[in-house]
Amino acid sequence: MKHPVTPDGRYFVVRGRLWRMANPHLSERDKSELVKRLMTARRAVRDAKAADDAEAEAAAHRAVDDAKRALGERGPVWWPDGAPDLNRHMAKNTPYAAWYAEVQRRRETAED
Repeated sequence: MKHPVTPDGRYFVVRGRLWRMANPHLSERDKSELVKRLMTARRAVRDAKAADDAEAEAAAHRAVDDAKRALGERGPVWWPDGAPDLNRHMAKNTPYAAWYAEVQRRRETAED
């Protein structure tokens, strides 16, 4: 498993930090289209930076944000239980701390 996913499916972890997953209630078609939009916007950011075009870069960043919001990775949370958004928090400082410690322990054991 490259990036572990929390037991509730809300986040994946990269270098100890939680990142919100896309809304699992999106249809595969909708998710695929939104991911395409996101990748196009990210390429536009790269190209605008290379061209040193601040206006185009700002527009591309807005497009990235729009796509991430539509995917449910930013903005209002997609889960209905009122749990807070812990996006970008360090896993060790959240209610996922014990779970993440176990994930790390298993990885270390597997590497031995």
